[in-house]
Amino acid sequence: GEETRINSIRFVGNREFSDRRLREVVRTRETAWWRFFTSDDVYDPDRLNLDRELLRRFYISSGYADFRVNSAVAELSADRRDFFLTFTVDEGARYSFGKVEIDVRLKGVKAEDISGDVELESGDWYDAQAIEDTIDLLTNQVGERGIAFVDVRPRINRDREKRTIDVKFEVIEGPRVFVERIDIVGNVRTKDEVIRREFRLVEGDAFNSAKVRRSRQRIQNLDFFETVEFEQLPGSAEDKTVVKIEVEEKSTGQISIGAGFSSSAGVLGDFSIRETNFLGRGQDVALRLLIAAERSAINLGFTEPYFLDRDVRAGFDVFRSTQDLQDTSSLDLENNGFDLRANYLITEDLSQGWRYEVRVSKIKDVADGASELIKAQKGTDTLSQISHSIKYDKRDSRVNTTQGYDVRLETDIAGLGGSTRHLRNKLIATYYIPIVDQWVVSLGGTTGYIYGLGKDVRFQERFFVGGDNLRGFATAGIGPRDRLTDDSLGGEWMVTGRAQLQFPLVGLPEELGLSARLFSDFGSTGKLSPTNSNVDDEASIRASIGAGVTWQSPFGPMGLDFAFPVLKESFDEKEVVRVNFGTNF
Repeated sequence: GEETRINSIRFVGNREFSDRRLREVVRTRETAWWRFFTSDDVYDPDRLNLDRELLRRFYISSGYADFRVNSAVAELSADRRDFFLTFTVDEGARYSFGKVEIDVRLKGVKAEDISGDVELESGDWYDAQAIEDTIDLLTNQVGERGIAFVDVRPRINRDREKRTIDVKFEVIEGPRVFVERIDIVGNVRTKDEVIRREFRLVEGDAFNSAKVRRSRQRIQNLDFFETVEFEQLPGSAEDKTVVKIEVEEKSTGQISIGAGFSSSAGVLGDFSIRETNFLGRGQDVALRLLIAAERSAINLGFTEPYFLDRDVRAGFDVFRSTQDLQDTSSLDLENNGFDLRANYLITEDLSQGWRYEVRVSKIKDVADGASELIKAQKGTDTLSQISHSIKYDKRDSRVNTTQGYDVRLETDIAGLGGSTRHLRNKLIATYYIPIVDQWVVSLGGTTGYIYGLGKDVRFQERFFVGGDNLRGFATAGIGPRDRLTDDSLGGEWMVTGRAQLQFPLVGLPEELGLSARLFSDFGSTGKLSPTNSNVDDEASIRASIGAGVTWQSPFGPMGLDFAFPVLKESFDEKEVVRVNFGTNF
């Protein structure tokens, strides 16, 4: 019959948290226009049981250790078209942490050796999830020191009069357990070997929770699965265990046809086809065609994640692009070429990459009124370049980063044949700091320098700052500029930085996919050779402040930023509003 939807959800007995806040906790939703395409507002008895558990987890993670859901009642309206849900809760007293101690009983390990990253402190509101997280953290810290058999047991002592809970974490030697078997279930398309090669454990190894945790993270980083769950099961003997991993696959093939607008490319049309798990082998195959008012490109790429059955990610790209830079530099730029690339791990967190690129660049259609320095760049150049990169990555996730950092150093040497010769270095770093749930501060920066090897640096190889890498300023909006023609000339060094707070929009449902950000950008670029007296080239720092919003729509991500320069030069080009949308549908 017709689905019966939820008319209203109310709560009885809640004092600390409002009905509106608790409605955000439960999975069931009241019927609203923005949930037209979802089923979360349809009455489901199983979901009602889940809601009871979600409420319990929320409260005991907020200090209410005695919390109970006394009843959850669904009443059907007289016309049998709507349900009215009522949750009756007993919050109980709110507790804070009292003494927090770590008692380590392992040879060669002291409490201070493993407690540095523990965030649980006396005086904080009691949080059951924080205790579980601390157990995982301590287990992981001990495991990283090569101790495979460890058991962390929390001892709880509740003082109802003072409303405090003391916690002592006992870190002791656990039973000696070895991995008898690794079972993988739920993978329909993805081959077992694609998942197994991400494991840091094999059958016969000593069970190590730190390696299990790392294995889970590596499998999640594949981005082939909606969920990745690990379970430790009893083996055929007391000293053996079975590690079971259950995955839920998600669509990895993408065909997108789009139309939209980008501040840097203008009105655009976009067609792309990509499969990140080709034939279930983990291979990445992509073809993209972009046609825009100011930029067009076609790119074919292929990546083999385990080249020659080794942990080497190798691939190639073939590309062609044209750019209309008449508004910024009075010229058009055409690039045709290909590259070969390989990347591999040195340690779990340190990786190294190599890339060889051949590219033919043509500067054409230079305007009659262009800068003399631009006219001198007209013609065709051939690039033969080898690149090296080294990256240290301590992020919690490459898919949805909330904490950690990554640092990357890139070096390009051009001159192994071809007409272009230069040495270029870039250093990129980002640090992520979680504040509260889904509130993340990120601090990042990039610096680079390019040096001509016996030749002047060509226009297309210079650094251009503004737009996506310095909001509040137009694309190529800062840096050396011809004051007579207003042409952007690019610089031979650059620096940019960003401080940003990303957070969900308060009061709006999570399923809308809306998030907001507050940010401050800064940057500079300079040095031009050759140059002349008509060039404005100030090495001063420019800065901006702003805010933006992103919508993860069914048609692709859509973003809108408002930024206002607070430090600038008179010849800089500003851009208050920057928009990108409609790239996929």
